[in-house]
Amino acid sequence: MAKYRLSNQAKEDLIRIHQYSMIKFGEAQADKYLDAFFDHFERISECPKSFESVGHIKPGYRRCVCGVDSIFFRITKDLVEIMTIIGRQDIDQIFK
Repeated sequence: MAKYRLSNQAKEDLIRIHQYSMIKFGEAQADKYLDAFFDHFERISECPKSFESVGHIKPGYRRCVCGVDSIFFRITKDLVEIMTIIGRQDIDQIFK
């Protein structure tokens, strides 16, 4: 498969995570963590079915953990759609 697309929500999540990381850990660490997400997106797109199904949360969704955050995605015919990225602190807000 090897193709992925970020939803608008996932893009907003990355910005939020990066801004938080900048404040909490500094620019170098925030950039390193952001890079880790893109490495995970590549891994997800290469073998999406190897990640945990979380259909009980949202039908068709799968999850990949990156640090303290979870990447939620779904598989479509031609690509992987990265839908949202939720941290431990956000778990109560999941898919509201």
